Amino acid sequence: MDEARKLKRGWTTGACATAASKAAFTALLTGAFPDPVEITLPNGQVVAFALAVSRKEENSATAGIVKDAGDDPDVTHGALVLVTVRAGAPGSGVSFKAGPGVGTVTLPGLPVPPGEPAINPVPRQMMRAAIAEVGCAMGVPRDVEIEIAIPHGEEMAAKTLNARLGILGGLSILGTTGVVVPYSCAAWIATIHQGIDVARALGLDHVAGATGRTSEAAVAKLYDFSESALIDMGDFVGGMLKYLRTHPLPRVTIAGGVAKITKLAQGLLDLHSGRGSVELGALAELARAEGGSDVLVQHILGANTTAEAFGHAAAEGIALGDAVARGAWRVAAGVLAGTDIALDIAIFDREGRLVGQARAAKVHGAPPER
Repeated sequence: MDEARKLKRGWTTGACATAASKAAFTALLTGAFPDPVEITLPNGQVVAFALAVSRKEENSATAGIVKDAGDDPDVTHGALVLVTVRAGAPGSGVSFKAGPGVGTVTLPGLPVPPGEPAINPVPRQMMRAAIAEVGCAMGVPRDVEIEIAIPHGEEMAAKTLNARLGILGGLSILGTTGVVVPYSCAAWIATIHQGIDVARALGLDHVAGATGRTSEAAVAKLYDFSESALIDMGDFVGGMLKYLRTHPLPRVTIAGGVAKITKLAQGLLDLHSGRGSVELGALAELARAEGGSDVLVQHILGANTTAEAFGHAAAEGIALGDAVARGAWRVAAGVLAGTDIALDIAIFDREGRLVGQARAAKVHGAPPER
């Protein structure tokens, strides 16, 4: 069996909040908490959650569930998702409130508007459905306030990109299926999409997707970018470019280290080390095409790292970085074909120095000049 299939799946914060909401609403009406409590996921699967907290007060009920993210390295694994349900005004329906550790949206472009608790649409719908199920069974109105809290959520959020996206004060309540698939990277790609959405909503005309912290800091300094203009692309250049193709911005910079951008130039759109490596033979031929000597070609073929190969080229005065950047531009422009986006590439070394660049050019036009 494939190793990935052996990994344990987990539950989203949205699924945990839904189960806690159902348990708390039931207790508000009956005085008793169902434990375990069952909910129906968007795909129709029925799953059960054990309660870690069950507390009934005169006008409210609180239920808590410890999130199990399975084998995914999720920052919220082990977090306590606490939901307090209170009766709402007649006809008010289900309303949502951010408790301690749950963020509030402050920028446009996210799935919920500024001023709202950072609770995404699918979890909201799951909670409404759970409240409706209980209300229908009991024959009572479904007018309730759902307050979600996550103890220490603000500290956990500091390890995410929430602040950059304009989500302040804590974590988001996320999930589209209710299930966390280990190492699916869905959450990272969703964050890339949200970063682009926020930039568009703010009216920014230039953003940069960076492969890592060094290149992000360097490109931010190069263009004097605000945080909202920086997209933490990581290895997912293909995911970013494909989203930009249907959600375009006027100008996009791809920034990264020598190895990552060389892989892009060689046609890879997933830059993770497990998806492919730099072909030194192709890099050596590129150096030869730029005027490199036979000695340089042999040095590149024998290099242990891409950075070493770049060093050999620099010692001979060959602008290998610019040639790689032009190649990366052509690959990325192919993904963005049909748009009016201006694209440029910036390559940085480990110290954040610019070692290769393809200047901005519209993707429907000619490649950037040498």
